[in-house]
Amino acid sequence: MVTPKKPTDTSHLIDELTGSSRLRRTRRCPWMRAMVAEARLSPADLILPIFLIEGEDREESIDAMPGVSRFTIDHAVLVAKKAASLGIPLIAPFPNVALEKRDTTGSEITNPDNIICEFIRAVKAAVPEIGVMTDAALDPFTDHGHDGVLRDGEIVNDESVEQIVAGALVQAEAGADIIAPSDMMDGRIGAIRVALDEAGYQDVAIMSYTAKYASGFYGPYREAIGTEGLLQGDKKTYYIDPANSEDAMREAQQDIDEGADMLMVKPGMPYLDIVRRMKDEFSMPVFAYQVSGEYTMIELAAAAGVVDGDRVRMESLIAFKRAGADGILTYHAMHIAEKLNAQSPAIT
Repeated sequence: MVTPKKPTDTSHLIDELTGSSRLRRTRRCPWMRAMVAEARLSPADLILPIFLIEGEDREESIDAMPGVSRFTIDHAVLVAKKAASLGIPLIAPFPNVALEKRDTTGSEITNPDNIICEFIRAVKAAVPEIGVMTDAALDPFTDHGHDGVLRDGEIVNDESVEQIVAGALVQAEAGADIIAPSDMMDGRIGAIRVALDEAGYQDVAIMSYTAKYASGFYGPYREAIGTEGLLQGDKKTYYIDPANSEDAMREAQQDIDEGADMLMVKPGMPYLDIVRRMKDEFSMPVFAYQVSGEYTMIELAAAAGVVDGDRVRMESLIAFKRAGADGILTYHAMHIAEKLNAQSPAIT
C-alpha cells in the first residue's frame, strides 16, 4: 500500500511571488467589498425613458420589450411620480403618434400642443421635482422613420436642423429642462443653443447624443414608437459606423465647441470603450443609453432562466459607471431603483 504524500506547503512560495500583498483580503466580506468598491450605483444615476400614446386612461404593453409599456399622458404622469419617489431625477419621454400626424418633414414636432409638449406641462404641474429631457429628433413624427427631412431619397442636413430647432423651442417653451437631440445632423447643437438663448431659454441644457452608432440594437425601440414598418433604407449616412472611435471623438469635440453641456453614447454596452475615451479626453458629463435591444436581451435571457436577471441587470449598469458614465438611460430604471432602495447602505 502506497502512503499518500503530504501536500507540499506552498505558502512560502506564494509569499515570495506576491510579497505582502494578498488581493483577496479586501474581498472577504460584504462590508469590505462595499468599502473599497470603485464604482457605485444609486437611483440618482438613472434616467427613465417613458413611451407615450395619445388618448386617456390607457396602457399598452410592447411585445418586443417585456415589462415595458406605452402610456397615455395621465398614466405616464403617475409613472413619473413614482420615479421621483424612488429617487430617479430625470425622465425622457418618447412618443408614438398617429400615422395621420406623420409627414415627410416631421412637422408635428413643431406643434406646441403635440403629445410631448402636453406631457411636459402635465409632469411639471404634477411632479415639479423631477427633470424632463426631450429628444428633438424627427423620427417619431416622420412618415419614413428617419431622424431628419427626406428629400429625393436623401436626409437633407440643413433643412432637418431647422425643423429640429423648431421642435426644441416648443419643448423648451413647454418646460423641458434638457434638450437631447438624437438625430446626428451636423451643426444642430450650435443651432439649438443659439435659438434657445435668443428665445430666453439660457438655462435649458443640451445633452447631445454625441456618439449615436448605426447599430442593430435599436429594433425594439422602433416597435415602441411605431416606426419599424416605416423606415425606408437605413441611417448609416448620419449615424456613426460601429467600426469607428475617432469619429466619435470628433463628434464630441464639435458638440462641445457648439455648446453641449453633456454628452451621450448610444448604444451603451457594446460601446463602453467610447464612454471611457470620451470621459478621459473631454472631462465632460458623459451618459450612456442602455438601448432597447440590450434591455430585451437581458429580459429574454432572464425569462429563459439562463441568467440571474437581477444580478445581470445590476452588473450591466455598474459596468457603465465603471467605464465613466455619469448617468444611464435605462428601461430597467424603476426596477433597479426599487432594488437599490431596498438594500442597506452597507451593501449597495
